[in-house]
Amino acid sequence: MDFISTWFFPGGIETNEAILLLVGFIGQGLFSARFLIQWVVSEKKKESVIPLPFWYFSLLGGLTLFIYAFSKKDPVIMLGQGTGIFIYSRNLYLIYKKRQRDNADQVSM
Repeated sequence: MDFISTWFFPGGIETNEAILLLVGFIGQGLFSARFLIQWVVSEKKKESVIPLPFWYFSLLGGLTLFIYAFSKKDPVIMLGQGTGIFIYSRNLYLIYKKRQRDNADQVSM
């Protein structure tokens, strides 16, 4: 473990930087977990499916990574994650609106 810390942080690491790294790793973990969720659900259904939790993990991971990128002042990651956050939010909104329409259709029948 000492090798890893000296390789990545030869001058040591401050508490704020360690917290920021933790935020980045959590964001990456959330973002990566969405593919595991999608894969498991698709395998169970024997077809490609994008389940609702995929979009929530995408949004949470994207937001966390955006915060990390903002803290690091990295415009490349901020642009990429910012665009993704918009897309994930839009998909969740469209899913929500469709469910509202479907519920209204069932009530009117």
